[in-house]
Amino acid sequence: MRIAVAIDGSENALRAAKYAITLVQYLSETHLEVIYVSDYDKAKDERLLSQSPESLTLKREQKVHPVLKIAKDAGVKTKLITLKGNPSQEIIKYVNSEEIDQLVIGSRGLNTFQEMVLGSVSHKVMKHVDCPITIVK
Repeated sequence: MRIAVAIDGSENALRAAKYAITLVQYLSETHLEVIYVSDYDKAKDERLLSQSPESLTLKREQKVHPVLKIAKDAGVKTKLITLKGNPSQEIIKYVNSEEIDQLVIGSRGLNTFQEMVLGSVSHKVMKHVDCPITIVK
């Protein structure tokens, strides 16, 4: 069985990751895939604000590292999937093409204003993935 969790560095994503790690611990022969999407629009802003490419890479690693550490401490092996583009579209494309059995995602990401205006990534993903999805608050 393959369980994936989508993360973006938010508190809700961290809670979703902890939930996914717990699922993997209780289900035998289950693999965890951590999906992180570099948003093109945000990447442009980050690149302008960052001093160097190394600092941009460090900022992205700071979003992923806590999840990987929690999984390692729990004895759960993970596979990190890094994608580029629109987060909802990339998550949907990856989950459907890779035949993921269960997706776990946080209810809100880092940009709450955009979620209120445009609709959240989790809402878009929920409508279009082919597998069961768990949304964690």
